[in-house]
Amino acid sequence: MGTVLPADYKRLVEAYGGGLFAGMIWLLEPGCPDPMLELVAQTAEREEILAELWEAGEDKPSELQEGGVRLVPWGFAEGAGHYLYWVVRPDVEPEEWTVILNEGRGPLWEASPVSCSQFLLDVVAGTTSSFYFTGLDDIIEPEDRFRFAPNSEFHGT
Repeated sequence: MGTVLPADYKRLVEAYGGGLFAGMIWLLEPGCPDPMLELVAQTAEREEILAELWEAGEDKPSELQEGGVRLVPWGFAEGAGHYLYWVVRPDVEPEEWTVILNEGRGPLWEASPVSCSQFLLDVVAGTTSSFYFTGLDDIIEPEDRFRFAPNSEFHGT
């Protein structure tokens, strides 16, 4: 991928591995045998998809207007298709990367000035300010709200 990953993400993957948080957010994992959940494969795929969208005329979010900024996906929302990215800026340490969401079925973007682990915690705890993850109690079963399901539950890995 050509970059060092944030320490908080590394700790998440070391502690949990990839998998499903709160019945809704998939955490991508390096080395996962499922390419849909594998960090490096999804980085390459999302770069290609976004390049095609922007070439076709879709507007880039303002966070990407400065030179040398790139996106690296770290998760996505089950069902909705929202992708969660780090905003990777030149000369900005990985621990300072923030999250940006691209809605799954449209051109809208939502920036969150937090790390990926803080974003996940806010969603699970119900304290998120993200438009796309408020009101989860209406769509997530109560027993799933605080549950983590590792990839092995779904793929036998």
